[in-house]
Parts: sequence; structure tokens; C-alpha cells
Amino acid sequence: MSVFKVQTETATVIFEVLTDRRVVITRINSNNLSDADIELKRHMQICEVQITGNNFHHKGVNFVDTSPGSELKYSNHKIEENNFGKLLIIKQHDELKSIEVSNYYQLYDKTSLIRSWVEVTNTSEEHIGIEYVSSFAISGINQFDDLSGNYAEHNEIYVANNNWTSEAQWKKQSLKDVGLDYWVDGEKGQASTKRISINNNSSWSCSEYSPNGILTNTKTGQSAIWQIENNGAWHYELTDIGKGNLLALRLSGPEEIDNSWWKNLLPGESFKTCTVAFSQLNGDFEDAIDELTEYRRLIRRPNRDNKNLAVIFNDYMNGLAGDPTTAKEKSLADAAAKVGCEYFVIDCGWYAPGYWWDSVGEWLPSKERFPNGIEELIKYIRDKGMTPGLWLEIEVIGIKSPIANKLPDDWFFMRHGKRVIDADRYHLDFRNPEVRKFADEVVDRLVEQYGVGYIKMDYNITTGIGTDLNSDSFGDGLLEHNREYIKWIKNVFNRFPELVIENCGSGGMRHDYALMEQHSIQSLTDQTDYVRNGNIASVGATVVTPEQCAVWSYPLKNGDEEEVIYNMTNTMLMRIHQSGLLDQIKGKRLELVTEGIQVYKGFRDKIPDMLPIWPSGLNQLDDQWFSYGLKGNKEIYLAIWRGVSTSDNFEIDLSKYGNIKKVEQIYPVKVVSDATCINKGNVVNIEFKNDKMARLYHIKLK
Repeated sequence: MSVFKVQTETATVIFEVLTDRRVVITRINSNNLSDADIELKRHMQICEVQITGNNFHHKGVNFVDTSPGSELKYSNHKIEENNFGKLLIIKQHDELKSIEVSNYYQLYDKTSLIRSWVEVTNTSEEHIGIEYVSSFAISGINQFDDLSGNYAEHNEIYVANNNWTSEAQWKKQSLKDVGLDYWVDGEKGQASTKRISINNNSSWSCSEYSPNGILTNTKTGQSAIWQIENNGAWHYELTDIGKGNLLALRLSGPEEIDNSWWKNLLPGESFKTCTVAFSQLNGDFEDAIDELTEYRRLIRRPNRDNKNLAVIFNDYMNGLAGDPTTAKEKSLADAAAKVGCEYFVIDCGWYAPGYWWDSVGEWLPSKERFPNGIEELIKYIRDKGMTPGLWLEIEVIGIKSPIANKLPDDWFFMRHGKRVIDADRYHLDFRNPEVRKFADEVVDRLVEQYGVGYIKMDYNITTGIGTDLNSDSFGDGLLEHNREYIKWIKNVFNRFPELVIENCGSGGMRHDYALMEQHSIQSLTDQTDYVRNGNIASVGATVVTPEQCAVWSYPLKNGDEEEVIYNMTNTMLMRIHQSGLLDQIKGKRLELVTEGIQVYKGFRDKIPDMLPIWPSGLNQLDDQWFSYGLKGNKEIYLAIWRGVSTSDNFEIDLSKYGNIKKVEQIYPVKVVSDATCINKGNVVNIEFKNDKMARLYHIKLK
């Protein structure tokens, strides 16, 4: 047996090569199982690969003890230093030497998160069918100092449920409550068939769940956190392995059983999995999310937008709602400039005189809406000192679009010889170079001819399980399309490095970090109820960094002052997506919008370096009271909301973050008796005398 270790300032990983030349992982950061007995170590394999025609070594449909994954033999390893930290590459092969498997582990100097991916190469002279490849595999998760304990009762899993207008809703349950029991079959000494299986299918990567998870051991105080970085289908599962006394986690992109993915590898051909990220640490869910936040900041494309945090006005939400005209937009532009907005985005509808859903695809301005051309309006916006933007949904062609029937079928997703139709639209296939050329021409026209500096890239339909045209499987076609889309968007940023492209998928339906590694800003939700919008906004920083998380503020036409304050507070610890009919909002209510933006501009430069906190826990939709904050150097910015509650009072303990020196209400600037905040030591006592109130506080620490 031999041991090798990779270590940076923040991460440590230890591997062992057993006497049968299996490579196992015995330590990741705080989870050190180096002293486990050899029978347990035999089930700590670093990769799972299932090849068509090979024997499964277990019962059920989980992805442990795959073949040849569980039998791979060590070939060699190397460690490379790079700008981020260290990259470890471990090569293995199967007994027949028909495949070579390379595990990649990128360790960082500034976060304990480890990025992982796997490449499988066919080294035989036969075709090989790949049904499953893990991007990351660990056995014994969260079991340091609890290896003989009941992992089902000691561990709580946080699952990030996602839904249109109800994004990032984390549910916490013990593994036992979710259905996984400890060491079910002690008599036969084998693992169970149960798995906690979290999947996403189709091209909305977050249609049911965010591609993230957290596991916390309540006995040891150890936490694990992970994310999967794919802009389409993916899978992760928690299950048991060996005799049932080891807890196993498997992270992957699409696979055959759950995602209709299968890959035929030709001789000499390779397949690379999607990247994932994982960490173990001593701490709770909040400490884990802090580490993930630092990691997300390290991997994303460097850009000025995430440093400047410009205030964006968008005409859609509780505003024009897809009915723009030159006159309406000019009036809104006047109001947006007056309150301090720096970008002005014309949302959907600019390309059609009326109903447009099923006719989109040409992306040419409507002459009826803009008689003198859209360039006139864009110039007007620029003359107001704002950068103009346009809405775009580049991946779709409406079934009634003038160009739909002029294009060949290989431009589109196909299944069983027919074009896939979802919600009256065809879906473009970016594997086709002609499609990518068409998309380039559209973007070039918007930027170079019309003069926009911002594109809201929306995505309101899905592909289904994929396409069987020129692909090994439905899921294979989808995965390759998604990868070509990422290459395309990278190329757009290379051509226009100062262009800001907002990632939107009916709100937050695809906030994965395959996309967010490239985009500087993500639309969190399309929730139209401003109170519920606050619920969602308060947990937005769990799924994207605060400086990438755009939240609507849409003062109502006939609302009151507290409603405006609530709307503005929803946005001020992330990115402001200002909307609403500002040209029809008057007096003190409009002044509160201006005031909120001014306050935000006073501290927004700190946000990209601050870490999110949830002193009252991760809230749920319709919670009565909730809070969210950002912590920095001896200071906290804390937003507190009261939705609809039976109590006027709320208490928050901030002891975890330091000792309070001073609490100051910074928005609204004027303190009124209906809202008070008094600290007794490190406990903050809040009284809001009415429902639907919110305030923003600056807390100085000693």
C-alpha cells in the first residue's frame, strides 16, 4: 500500500493505492478516514464507470460498485501547480485495458472546495457503450469521528427545491426521514437498494432542484457541500455501500437510467464529464455556503460588471409586460434616469406588433412599435446617461415564425423524425454550425447596429429529454448541444468583452455554474408578489453569489410607502433590477425609490467581497419573519422582513458573527416609530407594527 497527498493553503486530499492497486480516497479536508480498516477502504473508490454489457455488482439502480468502476487499477498520478493552486491527475485502467480513466482534482489556495471531473478514453479496438460516469465519488462522507455511528440519524440533508416563481427553497431532513436507514441488512452484510436520488432532466437545469446540496452531521458538526456544473440534465445520489455501513455520494452529469444519456465511445475516443465541486469542513450550512461562495467567485469569468454592480432598469415586471413602444419607453427612461438607474433594458415584445409568443425568431424591431426605428429609442436612452439593453431568447424559433418553415430540420431538436415542439416553439440545436452563425449575426446586429450594451438572454421553453438526431442517445444530443451553447456564449464575450449578458430562464430555471461561470448576472425569479419576492430574494445567495443575483424591485402603481420600502429592501443586498411604472409613481413613494438606489450605491462596492449570512436560518416561501445579511470586516448589512405575521416582534442572535458595537437603520433613512430595532448585547430585538414591512440595517462590530 502507498499513500500520496495533495495540499494547498485551504484544501487537503489523501489517496491510498491498496495492494490490489485500487485507488481510494481516505481524506478530504476535515473528513479523515485514513485509520479506517481495509474492508471499508476497499469501498472508497474514486470513480464509478458502468460499461454496457458489464456486470453490476450490487442490487438496485444506484451507482455504487459499478463495472469496471469499482475494479479500476492505478496507473500513475501527477500534480501540477497552476494559478489557482494545484491540479491532481490520477490515471487508472480496467483489467482488460480497454479504457483509461483520468480523475482530475483542482485544489485552490483560497477555498476548500475541490473541482472534480473525469475523462474516459477507449483504448481498445472495439466500440464501448458508457452508461454512467461519476464526476466525483466519495464513500464515508461526513463519517470522521462517527464511522460506527448511525449516519441516517446523525446527518441532515439540505435539498434546494426549485420551482418557477419559487426558487431556492431549501428543505432540511434527516437521511432517515428521507428514507435511507442505517446498515439495513447486517445479517448478510450488504448494502441496501435505497438511494436518495436528486435529478434534473431536460434543458432547464434547475426546473425542479438547484444543482446543489448540503449534508450536515449534527453529532460531529461536520458539513459537506457540493454543486454540479452543467446547463442541462444532471444527477446526484446519496446511498450506502459495502456492508451498508458507509455513506456514499455520487455526483454526475446525465446518465442512462435517470436522464436517457448513453455514449458510444469509438476506439481512441474520449468522453469528459461535466465539472462538479465538493468540500468537507467543520461548520454548519452557513459556513459551507461561504466556502461555496468563495469558490464561485474564483471560477467565474473576470468582468467589470461584478465589481461595479450597476443599477438596472427593466421595463417588464409590473410594468409594460411585453408591450413596449417608443413613447412608453421614453417616459420610463426619463423616470429611470431620475431615480439613478445606470442601465435601461427593453424587455420582450420589441420585435412584433402584437402577440409574439409563437412567431419569434427573426429578432427584427417592430416598425409599428418604433416608427422611427429602435435606434432612435436606444440613442434616447444613451443620451439619458444609461446603457441600453434588449431582451432576447436566442435558442427558440416560434412555430409561426416567418423563417420556421424555411429552415432545415437539422437546425432543430428532433425526436423520432419529428421536430420537438414545446409551448409553440421549436428549439435550435447549437451543434449545427449554421445555427451558431445565425445566433452570432443576431447578437452582432443588436450590439453593432442597434448599439446595445446589455442583453437579457431569456429561456422560456425546454428541450425535453433531448434529441436523437446525429447523437448516440437523447441525452447525448442534449449534452452536446449544451456544451456547444457554452462555447458560443464564450465566443460572444470574447468578441464583446464589455457586453453584459443577463442569464434568465423564466427567472431562475437555469442558474447553474456552467452558465454562471460565464455570465455576470442571473435573474433570480419572476415572482410577481413583492412579499413572496422577498422570501425568494433572501435565499438567492445560496445558489449564486450576491453580486450576480438580480432581484426585481417593482413599486406598485397604487401602493403605499411601506410597499416601496419592502420592494427596495428585497434587492439591496444583491443586484437591483428596478422595474414598475416609475413614470406614474409620484411624491414620497418615488423619493423612496431614489433614496434606496442612493443608499445602495453607497456600499455596493463592498458586496463582491462580503459573505452571505442567514442568522434566522434559510427561510421558506410565506415565512412570517425572515432575515438575510452580508458580513464583512467588522460590519454586517442586514435586511429584515415581516411578511404576514401574528406577532409584531422578532429576535435575532448575531453572536456567531462577533460583538455588536452599533446598529443603524440605513434604509429608509428616516426612522419612524412603526419600526424599531434595539440590541441587547448581541441579540437584536425588532418590532414592526404592521404586516409587509422591511428595513435595512448597518451593524458595526467591535
